[in-house]
Amino acid sequence: MNVPSYQEFMFPIIKLLSNGKIWQKRVIYHDVASMMHLTTEQMDETLPSQTQPTYINRIGWALTYLKKAGLILSPSRSNYKITDEGNRVVAENITNLNTAYLRRYPQFVEFQNIDGKNTHRHEGVFEEEKTPMEKILEGNEILKKSVCDDLLNKILEQSPYAFEQLVVDLIVAMGYGGNIADAGKATKKSGDEGIDGLVKEDKLGLDTIYIQAKRYNRDNLVGHPTIQQFFGALQLKGARKGIFITTSDFTKQAIEAVNRNNSNSVVLINGKNLVELMYEYNVGVSVEKTITIKRVDSDYFDTL
Repeated sequence: MNVPSYQEFMFPIIKLLSNGKIWQKRVIYHDVASMMHLTTEQMDETLPSQTQPTYINRIGWALTYLKKAGLILSPSRSNYKITDEGNRVVAENITNLNTAYLRRYPQFVEFQNIDGKNTHRHEGVFEEEKTPMEKILEGNEILKKSVCDDLLNKILEQSPYAFEQLVVDLIVAMGYGGNIADAGKATKKSGDEGIDGLVKEDKLGLDTIYIQAKRYNRDNLVGHPTIQQFFGALQLKGARKGIFITTSDFTKQAIEAVNRNNSNSVVLINGKNLVELMYEYNVGVSVEKTITIKRVDSDYFDTL
């Protein structure tokens, strides 16, 4: 008997959470499997990569989709609670809960949105009509968005100094400083004259890039005064280049201040850019599965 699809797990999950309590993810895995009477064989089935039981992976994705639709929320890491909208769905006994139903919620459509178009409809082509390659590429984008969301949550759990070291690790991973041991470092004390870290621009250390790192909550934007302070710190160091990284975002005035400044070359990286760069350069993430896509080699057959 096949393991239920992630969509089949959706209603049992919100039904389980409908008592209003906060549920730990591991308890949800256990209790939902029990509710759905999964057999030992179903619970022993693993993903093709053999890294995780299939039912746990699918319940995890059901939780992600329900959260993106606003039917459940996560008050803290690995904990979930039903929302008022989730309770409404339970009260109406919408047992055929699936992604088609979730698309009535704008925030879910935005989550699935790829390049400004919904994944379930792309230039008039429905999901069932898409090529396997289109499905793979769009599925990869959804996976990336989910991982990036989790990355940002994980970063916000770190200490300010750990965050400073993280951003230095990222800049070095991007190729600045090469492979010299002292190519990048965080300062010994957070806020050292307004500088949180530095990296050598190249292997020879011909120039130094200074870093300011602010681990702010998403709604705490970096404003113009903070950027001006960073310019001042660079001046004190006699530096010409700087990177300001935050987990939140920058105000319009802060961005304009950087654009107006001619004496320093400063790059601003917000939370969205930060996690996308971490994803691209494999900082704080690991490769779970590599898929190789092949095609017929016409050149080979032409030489026969």
